[in-house]
Amino acid sequence: MTKFAIITGVSRGLGEGLAKLFLESGVHVIGISRTNNNKLPKIAEENNQIYKHFSCNLSAPDEVDDTFEQLKDFVFIPELTEVFLINNAAAVEPMDQAMNIKKEDLVNHIHVNMIAPMLITNSFLNEANKHEHVQAIAVEVTSGAGKRPIFGWSTYCSTKAGINLYTETVALEQEELNTGNKVIAFNPGVMDTQMQETIRSMDKDAFLDVERYRKLKAENQLNSPVDVASVLIDILNDEGVINGKLYNITDYL
Repeated sequence: MTKFAIITGVSRGLGEGLAKLFLESGVHVIGISRTNNNKLPKIAEENNQIYKHFSCNLSAPDEVDDTFEQLKDFVFIPELTEVFLINNAAAVEPMDQAMNIKKEDLVNHIHVNMIAPMLITNSFLNEANKHEHVQAIAVEVTSGAGKRPIFGWSTYCSTKAGINLYTETVALEQEELNTGNKVIAFNPGVMDTQMQETIRSMDKDAFLDVERYRKLKAENQLNSPVDVASVLIDILNDEGVINGKLYNITDYL
């Protein structure tokens, strides 16, 4: 049995935590990010697993397509029995009143948060469905911001809401086609990551709720990325994982 996990945003935070735990549990990892993670090759070696990194600018659709074309033959080998895709990479900026957001920043955000995960998932499922013996599960990392408006987060809320409905729609298609493959969304909650540092640095005029996030850090209420990664891996290892479901970390931690 050979298993692979393809993870975007693997250089730090939740992506790094997922890669570490997958490697330690006997799953080969393909990492996709602009910069490599120097810790993961050593972890892979210690656990006799494969770690391979592909550098990719997720805001460039052609580069996203080219990257998947490069990695698919590396992953979809005859021995493959199970493969996971975790679309973890995301941008929170620009954070500002919608009327102040520049066109370039808006377009870049939508490419990273919405277009890239959709492109990768589409290619992933297309390839998986050519291999009948392979079980494939795609995970779209979402946010509670996809279900409610937040002052200063018009781009982030909108892209996460879009990813939620994309997940449900593609899951429905896989169900109707009886492929056996699944697509789920996962809300990791508020984690102690570099993204949170960026959020806490914002001016209140741009992000009205900034004090709430500063308080979460001050009161040590941020989840560890490794703890959150452990929950997601447990979900994926459960044979009863529900196609199209939005899983929330608050139900587990």
